[in-house]
Formats: sequence, structure tokens, C-alpha cells
Amino acid sequence: MKFGIDRLLSEPELRKPLEGKRVALVAHPASVTENLTHSLDALIAAGINVTSAFGPQHGLKGDKQDNMVETADEIDPHYGIPVFSLYGEVRRPTGQMMSSADVFLFDLQDLGCRIYTFVTTLLYLLEEAAKHGKSVWVLDRPNPAGRPVEGTLLVPGNESFVGAAPMPMRHGLTMGEMGHWFIRHFGLDVDYRVIDMHYWLPESGSGYGWPEARIWINPSPNAANLNMARAYAGTVMIEGATLSEGRGTTRPLEVLFGAPDVDAKAALVEMARMAPEWLAGCALRDCWFEPTFHKHQGKLCNALMIHAEGQHYNHDAFRPWRLQALAFKAIRNLYPDYPIWRGTDFKYEYTNDVLAIDVINGGPALREWVDNPAATPHDLDQLAAHDEAAWIAQVRNLLLY
Repeated sequence: MKFGIDRLLSEPELRKPLEGKRVALVAHPASVTENLTHSLDALIAAGINVTSAFGPQHGLKGDKQDNMVETADEIDPHYGIPVFSLYGEVRRPTGQMMSSADVFLFDLQDLGCRIYTFVTTLLYLLEEAAKHGKSVWVLDRPNPAGRPVEGTLLVPGNESFVGAAPMPMRHGLTMGEMGHWFIRHFGLDVDYRVIDMHYWLPESGSGYGWPEARIWINPSPNAANLNMARAYAGTVMIEGATLSEGRGTTRPLEVLFGAPDVDAKAALVEMARMAPEWLAGCALRDCWFEPTFHKHQGKLCNALMIHAEGQHYNHDAFRPWRLQALAFKAIRNLYPDYPIWRGTDFKYEYTNDVLAIDVINGGPALREWVDNPAATPHDLDQLAAHDEAAWIAQVRNLLLY
């Protein structure tokens, strides 16, 4: 199978419209060809007139480890072209940035999750391209989480850089498909095209979205493997909690929680009591770690590790958003006064006076469900199922694969 970048490079007729045009590339470390050449190098070697490059959150080089660490603009030392940061002084490309090219090639590997900021970067680029009369091409890449859809829709009024629009946490689309949805949803008048993949099989095992023949390269520093990509639509919610998501270890965002004062085995028993069906599709293993940085640094934490991989993975049954919600609920049941949520003093993605967990989930519904002693798994399931069905119906005619 071929990713969009590989088709663009191997099929001259696809590149022909770029002749005589100034071209910009939006990329990160996972923006590579099938032979692991970075897209910037490959495009320039193919004779395309690349006049600027753009880096998203974590930078073009992917060197910024944590969230909310900004990257400065620079000049590429090899090619002498400007490299603009879309996670520095601005999140949205400025008019000056947009003037650097005629066609913008978007080649970011995504994780298929609303909160992963590359999807918002695509929206902002499309909006600015519409204002400035520029073209946007998405060089499409797989959604490693595949087609399953999960989570409640973002509630209008709760938009942020980690929540661009009313979509569910696990949206099931590629970036090329998402661009079509943005254009339709926001009524954008922009020259847009997708260089689609050939032979992407999102429901085929064992990769279920990620082709086994392709090497995994971190699109961001803590996206270390396919297991993380599958679990992320759930585990990312821990960023809004006082519990550790495993940052400062070698397996970040692959645990349901880590804390020095939570009994992981007891939490798993409580989860199984409440909603055993929500544990399906993966294996859960209690473990220990001591973060070298970030939350609970230097403290021994008990944790539940997720294994959505190998013989333990069932693509149709695995529901990471529900699984993570259930872990929070179990902790609340076992420790009623436990301070699960980070307070409003923590400005998640630069928001003010909003709990980080609500920013992440696009509204307060999940937190309120966790904190309500009378709320049952059935209540959350009904709420999410309604939104999931609505989203699936809404995007069905945009699917390219």
C-alpha cells in the first residue's frame, strides 16, 4: 500500500499541478516516505519548489517533550528556507506565513483522536487558506486507531486548540477525510485536494488501520507505538487528572492511571464489578513505575497497564474512552474524597477558569458522570451511543476508503 506522500513522489501526473508553484510543507518527524526519507528532503529532491516549512505542536523536529512547550520560528540550516512554528507565538498561520507559498502540503501523521492537536492545525490552515486564496493538499496517512468511533461530541462553546469542532474523541477518519468534513461543516471556500492512499485497509488485521509493513515513527515524543495510538482516546483524559498518565516513563499514555496512593488491583476489581463488558478487547495488567519527571516524579506509583496488542487485542470490542471513564469511576467509588481532577489553576492549553478534564472532553458530562454516585455505566453508554451514531451517519459519505 502507499501513503499520500509516496504516491505524490512516484506518480508524475499528481505533481504536475505543482509546477511553477511555491510549495509549503506542514510536517513533523513521522512525515517520512516508505524508505524513511523525510518528506521535506524527498520533495526537494523530486524538484518541487519548497519555499517554506511548518511545524505543529512539538515542532518540525519533534523535540519538545511535554505539552504546552512552544517552538520558535527558524531558518532551515540546510535549505535556507523559513520554518514557521504553529505552536509558538501563534497557533494559526499569519498572513505573512501564508504569503510564503501558493500550495500547502499537509503531511502529518495523526492518531485519530480529537484532542491530538494536529487535527486543529489542519482546520486553522484551511481557514487561513480560504482567506488568502491558497491551496491545501493533504497527503493522506492512516488513522492507526482505525474506523471505530467513540465518545461524546464536543459541546458547542467548548472549542479549544484540543477541540476544534463538535466531533467525538475517537473520530475514525483520516486527515484527508477530516479536511472534507471541516470544509462542509464550516462552509469553507478553499481549493482542497487529498492525495489519497492506495490500498489502506482500516478493518484488516492485525494492524486494523496501521499497515504492518510500515515502521512506526513517533509523531510526537510520547506517541511511541501502536498500542499507545489505540489507547490514546482514553488515556489522554488523564492529562486532566492528578493521576499519572505515565509521562516520565518509557510507556507514557499506555496506562489507565498511576498513583502512589491508589490500589490498582482493587480498582480493576471495581471496574469489573461495574461494567465487565467495558474491559473487553485488551488485557489489563497491574504494574509499578517511578516517573523521572512530570506528575508524581520520584514516587513509586501503582498502575494499570493497557495491552491493546497481539493476541489480547480485539479491534471491534476495544473501547478506550469507556475504559478510561470506568477507571476514574472505580477510583471515585473506592476513594470518594480522592482529588482526581486538576483544578482551574492548571491552564490546560492556555484556557482560563475551566477544568482541564472538561476542556479535554469538550464539556463537563464525563466528569459529572464520574462524580455522581448515582450515575451508572448504562447512563454514560446511552449518552455516548447517541452521539456516536450521529457522527457515523454524518461522515459516512466522506469516507475515502
